[in-house]
Amino acid sequence: MKLTIERGDLLDALSHVQNIVERRTTIPILSNVLIEAAKGELKLTATDLDIEAVDAATARVAKAGAVTAPAGTLFDVVRKLPSGAEVQLELNPETQRLTITAGRSQFELPTLPAADFQTMTPDEGAVGFRLHARDLARLIDKTRFAISTEETRYYLNGVYLHAAKSEAGDTVLRTVATDGHRLALAELKAPKGAEKLSGVIIPRKTVAEARRLIDGIDEEVEIEISDTKFILRAGRATLTSKLIDGSFPDYARVIPKGNDKKLTVDNKAFEAAVDRVSTVSAERSRSVKLSMADGRLTLAVNHAETGAGNEEIEAEYSADPMEIGFNAKYLLDIAGQIEAPEAEFMFNDPASPALVLDPADDSARYVVMPLRV
Repeated sequence: MKLTIERGDLLDALSHVQNIVERRTTIPILSNVLIEAAKGELKLTATDLDIEAVDAATARVAKAGAVTAPAGTLFDVVRKLPSGAEVQLELNPETQRLTITAGRSQFELPTLPAADFQTMTPDEGAVGFRLHARDLARLIDKTRFAISTEETRYYLNGVYLHAAKSEAGDTVLRTVATDGHRLALAELKAPKGAEKLSGVIIPRKTVAEARRLIDGIDEEVEIEISDTKFILRAGRATLTSKLIDGSFPDYARVIPKGNDKKLTVDNKAFEAAVDRVSTVSAERSRSVKLSMADGRLTLAVNHAETGAGNEEIEAEYSADPMEIGFNAKYLLDIAGQIEAPEAEFMFNDPASPALVLDPADDSARYVVMPLRV
């Protein structure tokens, strides 16, 4: 194998695949990236056996071939080469080492045979559809912060993607994530081909890699979903992942329907106030008490060991006075997704979950459970 490629093209392709590689693995070849050169193209593949990332770049191939080399080391070497450099990759058939040459710089990396590298194959009968990258990014960004990190409830360790009926009766493509303490939901009109998509749970790592892959892309991407795999294609890059085998809970039961006490508050002012008063909250619960009365909202923290703090901000609230506690981090996560100048909170009572709405985006909803304070 022997080829020449522009450093920037090689770095872009490597950056799309090398994050998949687990830094600590008992299977040596899983630390490597598969390098394939043929017909004027360099193809790179990385996998951890649950996720596989593939990308390609144009290259001048003098001799076709394939080999695997350490992904992290290769990425670091290419990243530190001068911008615009011409990089030559060549496999020495005698030593079986990969030589990387750029100008006066030369490196040699150990390799393992390409034949030992495992790749994933797509399933038959997959549901396929296309949507714009910014729409997919929005579905991810509005929900992924609520993904659970508790491995015991593995079925919550991802984003639930499915076709559903909106309140208006339209078919929508919806993402939902919850950790049992808060829930985030986002949706958009179902693209052609997605109307019959049954619910699948996309793992947390896959969600992060998909978001990284489409960052900065201003065109449509292609998605294929089968009973066991999720495939995302964006340009020359492809991300393939196993799905979480489990049943997502009936999230619709958690979304409050009868909350009639409405609080409207300046979102930036609210976010800043929560951040300030939570500075002295207990590290574990980070509880903040919200006290609502006519025209004002008071945020307070009072902890015997860490201290006390309170702040009052203007708000629109005309229902009976009420006090309710929340985890400050959950409030900050939701505030970070609100696009409108104001955030709307819908309450029932201090023991019931609150519904948070974005006046600028009626296709997103957030639910947060209260804390006893």
